[in-house]
Amino acid sequence: ALHHSGDVGQQAGLGAEPAEAAASPAGRPTPAGSAARPNGHSCSNPEISWALPDISHVSRDDLASQVGEVLLYYCYCEVKDPEKLCAWQKALCQHLHLTGKVRVASEGINGTVGGSKVATSLYIEVMLSQPLFKNILCQEDFKSSTGGAHCFPDLRVGVFKEIVPMGIDPKIVSYKDTGIHLSPQEFHREVKQYLSQASQGQSDTILLDCRNFYESKIGHFQGCLAPDIRKFSYFPTYVDENLELFKDKRVLMYCTGGIRCERGSAYLRSKAVCREVYQLKGGIHKYLEEFPDGFYRGKLFVFDDRYAICSNEDIISACRYCGVLWDQYKLCSSQHCRQLVLTCPSCCSKGLTACCPVCQEKELKVTSRASGQTLKEECECTRRRPRVPIERVSQRMLDMGK
Repeated sequence: ALHHSGDVGQQAGLGAEPAEAAASPAGRPTPAGSAARPNGHSCSNPEISWALPDISHVSRDDLASQVGEVLLYYCYCEVKDPEKLCAWQKALCQHLHLTGKVRVASEGINGTVGGSKVATSLYIEVMLSQPLFKNILCQEDFKSSTGGAHCFPDLRVGVFKEIVPMGIDPKIVSYKDTGIHLSPQEFHREVKQYLSQASQGQSDTILLDCRNFYESKIGHFQGCLAPDIRKFSYFPTYVDENLELFKDKRVLMYCTGGIRCERGSAYLRSKAVCREVYQLKGGIHKYLEEFPDGFYRGKLFVFDDRYAICSNEDIISACRYCGVLWDQYKLCSSQHCRQLVLTCPSCCSKGLTACCPVCQEKELKVTSRASGQTLKEECECTRRRPRVPIERVSQRMLDMGK
């Protein structure tokens, strides 16, 4: 792979230099232009190295093992050639038998990939040696959880305008104008203080969940404000519609891995209504590594076939039909719908497997539509949900952390 990676790069239209495929004596890929740049990177805009790791010493069974992990990471940086980075990233994941989703844009990269522990370890090593990410991405930026390649149906790598879809041009609201990052320990102390003050009706802080409603439904921080939105692209409008809530407040923001807070906090700061805006560095993922029994209760929603990962025994959500405590999502059983539904085993055995009566009825009917055709947002529960809710919360309740 190392010997031919230069040829592969040229055939893919990347114009890779032979030096980019050269290996060090230790068998590790050497970043392109490392001889010209002592630190392996350029201060302005480093070239993308077309380097793949040496896997000759790894057995195929170890590389493709079902026992492994899922990595979650992102890196904001200026990417001169997103297409080239995308092609290299796809080749790297295929080389290591990784599945998952990777978004590339001129503002950086955002990925969640699954594979064996050998494969994910090599992936991290190569990512850290990529000149483009040098001195920006570090080992701590990779969040891991038990899983593997089986957690994703396939590998999807593409170029997009944003590495997290907020729907705002990155040139208008930039990740460079983000809020103040708090470590998990600092965030924990802030939440503890917030809950203590809120119980006495003295809090001037809002603990804001930046995720979608179905994520916060099965797990969230105690005393948080969780917007009832279905997509992160609705978050800017939510902020606009509820500016009075944030006026003169200290805002503590959090999300799954930290990336939504990067743009979300920048957008909130652009409105110039908050006193201060903070965000949890590394997201809930990193917080739970430090405080598995802290102020976050319930499951952590993840965007793969696991749907959720667990750090504590709390169940804070209920079956959609009978109301018994339940927090394991399934896809709506109607082929016309892609909504998630909480339905317990007892209700499933009764045939209650759809997200709403409309979808349940559709499932029972034989349709003449072409197989595989997906009709989104036709179900009753989606139509009735306000796209962007306006919070009808009194100031006293907000201060109490309700």
